Amino acid sequence: MTKAKKSSVASSSATPSRRDGEVLYWLFKSEPDVFSFDDLKRKGKKGEEWNGVRNYLARNNMRAMRLGDRGFFYHSNIGLEVVGICEVCKIAHPDSTTDDERWECVDVRAVCALPKPVKLADVKANPRLQKMSLVTSMRLSVQPVLAEEWEEVCRMGGLDPKTIRK
Repeated sequence: MTKAKKSSVASSSATPSRRDGEVLYWLFKSEPDVFSFDDLKRKGKKGEEWNGVRNYLARNNMRAMRLGDRGFFYHSNIGLEVVGICEVCKIAHPDSTTDDERWECVDVRAVCALPKPVKLADVKANPRLQKMSLVTSMRLSVQPVLAEEWEEVCRMGGLDPKTIRK
């Protein structure tokens, strides 16, 4: 199943570096009529391969991910909103949808839905998020998110990021 159409520092869309033990944050885009957050929730603890990504920067972002990294699940095209939290449950491995060894993906599983989905328009209107990759690199399907951006979007969605459980 393809999650994204072909096609760090979150303010630059460059793949971030990490300190030992540090959890990094990401944003995963999916068209909800192809694969929605509800679909991911139905996969349970096993999660789902985030396959079909054919952009080198997005692939490199997935290569930088570690188990337990958290991500926003963003419904693109329909809804245009952050709807849930997911986590990386399997590090980068060959994408099963292609024989081309250049393409890798991670597996993610649902953690929780946002009590209040966060619309793209609200992200763009928030001065604290003006440099977020979702605003500056709209087409990138797998994006880094800074810790400050993570906290702000969680707050906007009605979640305390410190209390999110697996």
